[in-house]
Amino acid sequence: MKDLSIDIETFSSVDITKSGLYRYAQSPDFQVLLLAYSADGAPVEIVDIAQGEELPPEIYTALFDPNVTKHAYNAAFEWYCLTQFFGRQDSRNEYISQWRCTMLHGLYCGYPGSLAAIGAAIGLPEDKRKLAVGRSLIRKFCVPCAPTKSNGGRTRNLPKHEPEQWELFKEYCRQDVVTEMAVDEKLASFPVPEQVQKQWETDMVINSRGVQCASELVNGALRCSTEITERLMNEAVALTGLDNPNSVAKLKVWLEIELDEELDTLRKSDVTELLGKEIESASARRVLRIRQELCKTSVKKYAAMEQCLCADGRIRGLLQFYGAGRTGRWAGRLVQVQNLPQTHVEPLDTARELTRCGLTDALSLIYGSVPDTLSQLIRTAFIAPEGHLLVDADFSAIEARVIAWLADEQWRLDVFNTHGKIYEASASQMFGVPIDRIKKGNPEYALRQKGKVAELALGYGGSSGALKNMGALKMGLTEEELPDIVSRWRDANRRIKDLWYAYENAALLAVSEGKPTMTHKVMFAREYDALRGQDFMTIALPSGRKLYYAKPFIGQNRFGGESICYSGVNQTSRKVETIETYGGKLTENITQAVARDCLAESIERLEAAGYPVVFHVHDEVCIDIEESRANLADVCRIMAIRPEWAQDLPLKAEGYVSKYFKKE
Repeated sequence: MKDLSIDIETFSSVDITKSGLYRYAQSPDFQVLLLAYSADGAPVEIVDIAQGEELPPEIYTALFDPNVTKHAYNAAFEWYCLTQFFGRQDSRNEYISQWRCTMLHGLYCGYPGSLAAIGAAIGLPEDKRKLAVGRSLIRKFCVPCAPTKSNGGRTRNLPKHEPEQWELFKEYCRQDVVTEMAVDEKLASFPVPEQVQKQWETDMVINSRGVQCASELVNGALRCSTEITERLMNEAVALTGLDNPNSVAKLKVWLEIELDEELDTLRKSDVTELLGKEIESASARRVLRIRQELCKTSVKKYAAMEQCLCADGRIRGLLQFYGAGRTGRWAGRLVQVQNLPQTHVEPLDTARELTRCGLTDALSLIYGSVPDTLSQLIRTAFIAPEGHLLVDADFSAIEARVIAWLADEQWRLDVFNTHGKIYEASASQMFGVPIDRIKKGNPEYALRQKGKVAELALGYGGSSGALKNMGALKMGLTEEELPDIVSRWRDANRRIKDLWYAYENAALLAVSEGKPTMTHKVMFAREYDALRGQDFMTIALPSGRKLYYAKPFIGQNRFGGESICYSGVNQTSRKVETIETYGGKLTENITQAVARDCLAESIERLEAAGYPVVFHVHDEVCIDIEESRANLADVCRIMAIRPEWAQDLPLKAEGYVSKYFKKE
């Protein structure tokens, strides 16, 4: 036996959608119910473990045999659950390299993450697709059920309770293996590169390692949140006379009467805008403030932490490998570490201690807004255990460095190879002012703000709208001066501007004529597998990894010009749709993908040097290590090592050492 394709069905009383794989599988009542397998492509067999069937000895041996490659869809689930179920926890990391993930294969090729969606997207025939009845069967057998008179008060459905449904469930499990094998076969001409496979394996180690959580802080924050929410709601009831002032429809009517104006919605941005106006009614202003306070949904992350906290006090499974289909970047899961508020509250240690003790009144007295304070403390719930410290380091202006490198924008590379003050340097280039004049105390320092917003907004072809989205108007800039900022930035960065058009033209040539084109360090091509019905526009990155755009064709954009279109997951609707792209967007994809590859290589180097990463956020790594080995300078040195494929890319990392995670 060389290859073993697997699918399992499991039971646990823990809700996997809220608590994640690791707490789910660590539940005392966790059980593997069914295991379907195909050895070397043979017809799929199924083992009914729930009803006492045992795995054939050769299959059990193969599960842990380094000479047998195991394949599964979302293989991290099978790997973790099977090592947990069969008591191989202590040596589970030894088996990671034996696994191959079909979901990763699909994501790498630009397809959606779910097995059902990819089956439809790559054109599998109906007999090879995932069965549609699976969700209802999983609800029936894999999660607890509510006790009723009709079911005899049971809290779980066993095979004997629904024998016909159980047989259908076995067929569903068997069919998943058929579908997984069909997906791998369809994508056989476009394999996952060896370095991406290795990065996936490292990601499994990091996710299963987890990060320590300050459970007392979490519990205190939840108590404070409940208390202040009740107070604010009671105050809102008294002010409005509404029985439920949290109802948008009812509150909207009350505010329209009180403000004497029509309101479209009561989104966060609308409430902020209203509060920026003159409001005569003190009651309306206070109610809007309360609404703003209650909309701090980030405090819900404390509840998410509580739900996914494992018995040893660690939270696991915070990252999704290849979660961003267009770039291969990681995505956040469960607590969503990639979307946490910053920590500006001071003194921070006092706020944490008051929150841990649940002292709502003291928080309110010292810091004002309790919900805002709790929101800012979320990061600090990730801590180092006793005797350890967190070493946190992130790349400095990584996307700005990468796009300068891709475009060969020399003045920018000179900045990053020397002082690194890109906002000041950009303003200097844009307005023809010596950079040494752009410093605090000089009138020219006002230009830095224009340089900053331009740098943040305009690298990927954006115009005045991009500046507004980046908060230019809130920074004090006027709408009238935005076009001039756009024009000046583009004039100062002509090579980056050329980059947008070079990438767009190369993509058009690849899609329309099938002509491979090398430009600005990447290769655009159109790759087919006619036998298996696969067609992609690919972009080969300097690292050797490729970006995939499925089913490409030339369409027409809203301006009547040619446009590159492809099939992909719409980030808003989460559905597979036809998506239009262009030079600026391709530049963004490539820049972020190269930045991602820099991070991935740094993580591999850090792990090899004995720095255990517990999670990472965008271009930042967080390491949990013994106090005696918490060497920030060495971590930053390792992250600044230039990849073999980008020896002239200037990299720099900065960070801090702390007992808890924060944003400085």
